[in-house]
Amino acid sequence: MSEIRMTGEIRTDYDCETTGLPAERWGEAVFKVGDEEIVLEVSVEKNVIVSIMAGDDAVWKGTLKGLKELLKSQIRPK
Repeated sequence: MSEIRMTGEIRTDYDCETTGLPAERWGEAVFKVGDEEIVLEVSVEKNVIVSIMAGDDAVWKGTLKGLKELLKSQIRPK
């Protein structure tokens, strides 16, 4: 069996929880809202790569460091 390099966890407000999902290279969470699909994928190859997809035409993919920088740039001081 391959090395576990990452674990996944999903929780909902219905007190449903799945923890400890093992992954060697990648994992994704898919949420369906009506006809829309929201996908979060994490890959742990050489670097940690994160992909966020909201439908077919709204996709962001980059490093974990890049995602952190993107999120910090969206936070506006009060």
